[in-house]
Amino acid sequence: MGVNADIIEMDKPICIGIIGGGQLGKMMAHEARRMSLKVIVLDPTEGCPAAGIADEQIVADFKDEGAIMKLAQSCDVLTYEIELANSAALKDLESRNYPVRPAPETLRIIQNKFRQKTFLKKHGIAVPDFASVTSEEGLYEMCEKFGLPAVLKACEDSYDGRGNFVIRSMKQVHEAYGVFSGRECMLERFVPFTKEISIMVARNPSGQIESFPVVENLHRDGILDTTIVPARIGSRVELKAKKLAEKAMSKLQGAGIFGIEMFVTKSGDVLLNEIAPRPHNSGHYSNEACSVSQFEQHLRAILDLPLSEPELLSPAAMVNILGPEGFSGSYAVQGLKSLFRVPGIKLYLYGKKSTKPMRKLGHITATGKTRDQALQRASKARKMISVVSGSSANK
Repeated sequence: MGVNADIIEMDKPICIGIIGGGQLGKMMAHEARRMSLKVIVLDPTEGCPAAGIADEQIVADFKDEGAIMKLAQSCDVLTYEIELANSAALKDLESRNYPVRPAPETLRIIQNKFRQKTFLKKHGIAVPDFASVTSEEGLYEMCEKFGLPAVLKACEDSYDGRGNFVIRSMKQVHEAYGVFSGRECMLERFVPFTKEISIMVARNPSGQIESFPVVENLHRDGILDTTIVPARIGSRVELKAKKLAEKAMSKLQGAGIFGIEMFVTKSGDVLLNEIAPRPHNSGHYSNEACSVSQFEQHLRAILDLPLSEPELLSPAAMVNILGPEGFSGSYAVQGLKSLFRVPGIKLYLYGKKSTKPMRKLGHITATGKTRDQALQRASKARKMISVVSGSSANK
């Protein structure tokens, strides 16, 4: 069983099944529909962001095996925009020669942070020191070995820094261990980095690999706040990052686009932090600033089409629009007239029906003649708008 993407029949178009219907699924579906591909998404939230663009939504949990099988029956290839997909069910489909991309085994490796780091270290890819934590006593011992600060991480079902606890003193060990009680954890040596960078890398089943530019990321409370491209790093570090990312991609042998996050140390070394086997928040700038977007490149990869070599058309900066502290529920975004007076910007609102603190509700990308100009435009545009309670809008 396979998919022939060399031809698109208008009366029976290729159908892409996407597990996850959030903003990444929405933008992926938008690119697919541009090429007259059919899209079905599986997401537990009825009316999820991608539902308005997809041809159909299956309302079910990401791990619902029956729903995944139903999705597969209607589609020619499956992909995902969230790591919570059921890798065991996807592996069962793959065993019957059904195309699942990225591969279920790639997903299984990446879903568990300890398993991911173990795989990378085994294949000679530079990562921070890490160790499995199985008891509070063992955590004390590892903190003494690694020194403080150190980062305790939940191995599964955690993202945007929500599964991390930075232990800064031995007095915090008991508290940290209690936060993740009953969950598999790992301790990681703290890296005193000078920059956090990332790179989007795509690979198709034929083995072609193409990398996007290296970007610089600024985080707030563990959540991506700003992406700047090109990254403010030297050519030597840029080359190291690209080689490291492409090596990881070749070892994983995944098909699709991956977001690969890295640390730059004071000595100019590059360590791989984490991998996302899907389009990534830090790749959104590619819609406006590159010759091919991360979403089109992902579709090319999963359909085993030739990949485009991305070219940076202009410097850019992307800033996230996050749910404010203080309220949850229905909301409104106000200040659009002021925002659109800022030149060179594009606004994306994801269409999520409710907000909560630090939830990603949208983003703004700004392009400019220089990196500084793009960053100034993006920062200025974000200040022009505000997320307010739906009940207080227009008051």
